[in-house]
Amino acid sequence: MPAEKHGGLPAAIWMMICCLLPIMAIYALAAMGVVISPMILLLLMILCWLAMAGHMSDGGHVHEQEDQNGNQVPESEADDEGGEELVDRSGVFGRSHVRRFGSASVIEGDLLGEPEAAFQQVKERLAGQDVTPILQEDEYGQARLVLLPGSMEDGRPNRGPLIHWALFIATIATTTWAGALHQGINLLQEPGRFAIGLPYSLTLMLILGAHELGHYFAARAHGVKVTLPFFIPVPFALGTFGAFISMKSLPSDRRALFDVAVAGPLAGLFFAIPALWFGLGQSQIVEATGEPAVTMMHHGTEVGSSVLFAFIANLALGDAISQGHDILLHPLAFAGWLGLIVTALNLLPIGQLDGGHISDAMFGIRRSAAISTVALFALLFLGLFVWSGLLMWALIAFFLAGSKGIASQNDLVPLEAGRYSVGVASFVILFLILIPVPHAFYESLGIHCPYL
Repeated sequence: MPAEKHGGLPAAIWMMICCLLPIMAIYALAAMGVVISPMILLLLMILCWLAMAGHMSDGGHVHEQEDQNGNQVPESEADDEGGEELVDRSGVFGRSHVRRFGSASVIEGDLLGEPEAAFQQVKERLAGQDVTPILQEDEYGQARLVLLPGSMEDGRPNRGPLIHWALFIATIATTTWAGALHQGINLLQEPGRFAIGLPYSLTLMLILGAHELGHYFAARAHGVKVTLPFFIPVPFALGTFGAFISMKSLPSDRRALFDVAVAGPLAGLFFAIPALWFGLGQSQIVEATGEPAVTMMHHGTEVGSSVLFAFIANLALGDAISQGHDILLHPLAFAGWLGLIVTALNLLPIGQLDGGHISDAMFGIRRSAAISTVALFALLFLGLFVWSGLLMWALIAFFLAGSKGIASQNDLVPLEAGRYSVGVASFVILFLILIPVPHAFYESLGIHCPYL
């Protein structure tokens, strides 16, 4: 998942620590045999996330002007001297209105010519000026040109590769530990049996690495400056909280934004689907006996829990899925299944998630903001009334990815049909992963249904 550049790595690490605190508390208390009320745990999680929210950046929004004493000056009192000169210098507006916010200028009005050509003209006229132009749509559907002083690029040099390699190796270690523990092997007691955790570890790292490198290479192809991937090791549960890259400059337009956003999920799926298919071939079907179903805590899942999962299971297992509806997943299949879930969560059209950026590129940042709000409330509703596990993801999505920054320098250039079709397909994949198979279709798909 590409992260906003404005917060930088320290803010990202702070936010991740706040996310980890409640989970670490669960494992620490469980290890001591302490049972706490779910309401107390929920309160702890909310307090941690509220603390994290206080350190979120503002996403690069234009601020009001300040006087020499640091006091804010209302917009109406801001000095607009030089505004007309900026309009003439831009040369892309007919009738226009100029506002000043401190040292930034906002020009709104009738755009002359096509957005792509107009924006190129702006950049040419501002060549050599220490100004960053942003072309977007205002709340009334008119063009808005924001002229920000200075460069929006993060001028700090990239950290050396040592930290990236250290986190990568640490995450291999923690995922190997987790993979072995899932098989009942404690590597602290039997370190020589580490190989049993490698199928899960290496497969999951391949999927996560492909996802982030998809973002990385797409960004480099469009001239967007990004960091190498940061992997997040955790010594419990799945062994990792995923990975992210940090964007250090803005995409030039919605096409570049789209390519960077969609490349990660597609690259991850390229490895997740074959891993799931091959791993399902080595997994065990639990025949219908009336006993309690297996759970994901024991690497088990129901065939019909996802339309895409059911389709892949049908290809990998054939008639065997007519004998039972639960599968004990092989470590390869478990890693592939996690790859599907990670892809689906990233494709949610919310804030700074990949799906949020895809939505920004497809519909424009203003319309995408409304879509993001609807999606977030839908996720919260599903977490409250359908599956409580989604509630945690809804809160994480709100605090970690819910902020909206400036999407790209030119937000007025629409996507062509090809990219738009890929965007639609990505959201279709999201629904195929998240939506369970309706029970009425179990028989036609050859899946054993325990409810009939």
